[in-house]
Amino acid sequence: MQGISFKSGNELRVLCLGAHSDDIEIGCGGTILKLIERYRKIRFYWVVFSADKERAKETLSSARSFLRGVTEKKIEVHNYRENYFPYIGSEIKDFFEKLEKTNNPDLIFTHFRNDLHQDHRLISELTWNTFRDHMILEYEIFKYDGDLGSPNFFVLLEKKTCQKKIRFLMENFESQRGKRWFSEEAFSSLMKLRGIESNSESGYAEAFFCRKIVLGLRL
Repeated sequence: MQGISFKSGNELRVLCLGAHSDDIEIGCGGTILKLIERYRKIRFYWVVFSADKERAKETLSSARSFLRGVTEKKIEVHNYRENYFPYIGSEIKDFFEKLEKTNNPDLIFTHFRNDLHQDHRLISELTWNTFRDHMILEYEIFKYDGDLGSPNFFVLLEKKTCQKKIRFLMENFESQRGKRWFSEEAFSSLMKLRGIESNSESGYAEAFFCRKIVLGLRL
């Protein structure tokens, strides 16, 4: 498995994968903002697999907000049929095959493999099928199904970073504001819970599931 080089002079290549238009931001938006702060040389490839015309506009607006200041970025929005990913899996698999040939990221953000949403779960499965020698972090999305687990990888966040993440979500995804789960309180509460679990000094964190990680040490 390939690890992340934390040398400040190196370029960090990040691949963000989301089934739907707000998944990446909800799952790892704070971590993305923190990476941008820490790395002068950073390249993002941001892929959303399902968005209608309205949601595609929101996706582009949000991605540009989160990636403001990043010069090397590619934002790609597809319109695969929402809620039907397992039934059109071969089409999405074809895209992943192309993705593998053109990308060699240092870090990949994708969905949690035990997510109860079928679209999320397929994206996670294809991520692991395609990228076998990469650092992969699976982010979490809270929902009615109640499928939050016990993550094992935490990114500590400053309160101001959490507030920025929430502000960008609320500003850019107008179509979602009427949904009960899409609220400042919900986003803040999950990051607060993960902050408690990780003993974060600020009280906030984002959490991920990391199946494999290799620590390279010279003995």
